[in-house]
Amino acid sequence: MPTSFKCSFCDGRIAPGTGTMFVRRDGSILYFCSSKCERNFKLGRKPEKVRWTRKFLRKKDATVKG
Repeated sequence: MPTSFKCSFCDGRIAPGTGTMFVRRDGSILYFCSSKCERNFKLGRKPEKVRWTRKFLRKKDATVKG
């Protein structure tokens, strides 16, 4: 059974056989669900500040509740 991964930028689920795996020089592995996520990561954007990511929505919900 193939394993599913989480996108390193938006925290979305990546279906088996899709997405991109990026390996850094230090050996750490990053998974991206789309080229949109990969470009935003390489541009240095923070997922907590990009409105369409799950990390932004989680942070927003935490501030509203607390």
